Amino acid sequence: MPNDLAFSKFHALGNDYLVIDPTRTAFDLEARLVQALCDRHRGIGSDGLLLGPLPVPGDPQAFGLRIFNPDGSESEKSGNGLRIFARYLLEAGHVHGAGCRIHTTSGTAEVQYLAPDGSLVQVDMGLPAFRAGDIPFTGLAAHLEVLQVPLFLPTGPVTITALSVGNPHCVLFPGSVSAAEAQRLGPRIERHPDFPNRVNVQLVEVVDRRHIRIEIWERGAGYTLASGSSSCAAAAACRRLGLVEDRLRVLMPGGAIDIAFTDQGRILMTGPVQAVYQGRLHGGWTP
Repeated sequence: MPNDLAFSKFHALGNDYLVIDPTRTAFDLEARLVQALCDRHRGIGSDGLLLGPLPVPGDPQAFGLRIFNPDGSESEKSGNGLRIFARYLLEAGHVHGAGCRIHTTSGTAEVQYLAPDGSLVQVDMGLPAFRAGDIPFTGLAAHLEVLQVPLFLPTGPVTITALSVGNPHCVLFPGSVSAAEAQRLGPRIERHPDFPNRVNVQLVEVVDRRHIRIEIWERGAGYTLASGSSSCAAAAACRRLGLVEDRLRVLMPGGAIDIAFTDQGRILMTGPVQAVYQGRLHGGWTP
């Protein structure tokens, strides 16, 4: 039983994560324990768990990170999770300087601290990929881009644009963008058989060419107030379809994230991080 487990908690626009540092506390990773820790009634409560820093073979200057959803499944990438982990690294004294590199299963991200205390962080989220084979999406041939194609649900077809920003996303422009609609469509699309690794879902309203509003259903987490990778995916889809400029703000129920595209098309995501508290599990807690 992890009754001496130390942890930190942060949120990014209401999207909260636990950070467990294996260099400072013992942690036996298993899905059941992740689920129990993330449980908001019987555990600490969070939208996910970040485990790191971990060693990165071949890149000793990078900080390894594993990201877990509250259902215990592992995620390739999380924009809010990367920003939160970056602030933790700074506060814990692992990082000294204006930036760092964080490695996840989807690759290595360059991070810049835009505030000395790590409360505002920019992450290079890389290049978006719209090809079906990169997402993956089995509804089209692997070499084709998934741009405004039909996805067939039991209630009827919806039009989607799908892409990867290191993890899979499905973007819709339904006209009605609301929490209720995200909660209605999200679970049906997340587990659609054409997305073999499941998928994050964003409902998008284009406010103008520099602002979009989104509602989010996250793979393995459900309805979410904010998501960094979802902001990147929604912005990239809008840009690919010619709906927005290269700099824009993504509005979510939890707050706003700023997105900028470089000349090469890389996504730079900038947003806040708030520290919440540090703690230890009570000795009598059982998962």
